[in-house]
Amino acid sequence: MADRDYYTILGINRGASQDDIRKAYRKLARKYHPDINPGNKEAEAMFKDVSVAYDVLGDEKKRKLFDEFGEAGLAAGFDAEKARSYQQWQERAERAGGAFEFNMENLGDLFGGLGGMFRQGPGAQSGPARGQDIESSMEIDFLDAVRGFQTSITLQRPVPCDTCHGIGVKAGTTQPTCPECRGSGEKSIAQGPLQFRQTCPQCMGRGRLPGDPCASCKGSGRVLRRDTIRVNIPPGAEPGKKIRLRGKGEAGERGGPAGDLYITPRIRPHPMLTRSGKDLMMELPITIGEALRGAEVEVPTPVGTIKVKVPAGAQSGRQLRIKGKGVAAYGQTAAGDLYLRLMIHAPREKVADDVVKKIDEAYGDDVRKGLRL
Repeated sequence: MADRDYYTILGINRGASQDDIRKAYRKLARKYHPDINPGNKEAEAMFKDVSVAYDVLGDEKKRKLFDEFGEAGLAAGFDAEKARSYQQWQERAERAGGAFEFNMENLGDLFGGLGGMFRQGPGAQSGPARGQDIESSMEIDFLDAVRGFQTSITLQRPVPCDTCHGIGVKAGTTQPTCPECRGSGEKSIAQGPLQFRQTCPQCMGRGRLPGDPCASCKGSGRVLRRDTIRVNIPPGAEPGKKIRLRGKGEAGERGGPAGDLYITPRIRPHPMLTRSGKDLMMELPITIGEALRGAEVEVPTPVGTIKVKVPAGAQSGRQLRIKGKGVAAYGQTAAGDLYLRLMIHAPREKVADDVVKKIDEAYGDDVRKGLRL
């Protein structure tokens, strides 16, 4: 079966930038989205093709493999170095007078055990395949990121088919053990100087002969559906640092394991708090009187209001450290600290001159003494 051209599907040229690829995908995804085209099977098929094309071309690593090897390079377990080594061996054999012609079918004979995509003839089915990972983003409140919280995210993703329970085979169908590989799904093969384990050509790596495909999922073992996933955001979520949810990506094909879901947090800023790692910083306003004589003041923190002692003679800019009141503890990681930067505020109302004079006299030295650039 000829490779699909993902560039043609997205309507872009092979030199397109990542920005061009994203724009093309968004345009086509809106055009063919199932919500906009209810009941339109052709639009649904196009939407799936566009999504697969973007999954490949939007990932630089996958794109390079596709450009070099076509769809074969995207097979699970594909080893590009072995493929290149085989190509080089074939070229040397031809120069030495061999008549063997290299093509991807020959490569499939050698690397059939690496994903089963080299020999996808009409009606052929590969074995179980791991589902693709999914990436999403989530806007999070600053304090929620500090404390950690539970939420949910709704997205459209392939999930296990309810009819066949994800195996892709019609209920009641018998699947006898493959006589070619005796249920192992692999065969040993040697060609030229190389020896490999090859996917069994009869059962395509499943170890059993295929039964009738499930009508609901066409044999893939999964269906596309909007799914709501419960998400546990741990304390200390950082902007841009991905949170991994194992097994919450796309369901695997024909009973294969599910991929993972990666959530990239976007943290909304806080009007009073800033953060450095596990520690929090906040400016604490105090009066001149509190700074002169010392005081006990109430301070809000992410875990509630506490009382903090301001030492007598405190200067504006001095930092007070409150242990354990920063980012909440999580697992083996201890809680961070809260740093309060004292900021002396002068009264807004007019103060009697004699009071101001007494305060000025209390300074003694010039506060700007030694101020030089």
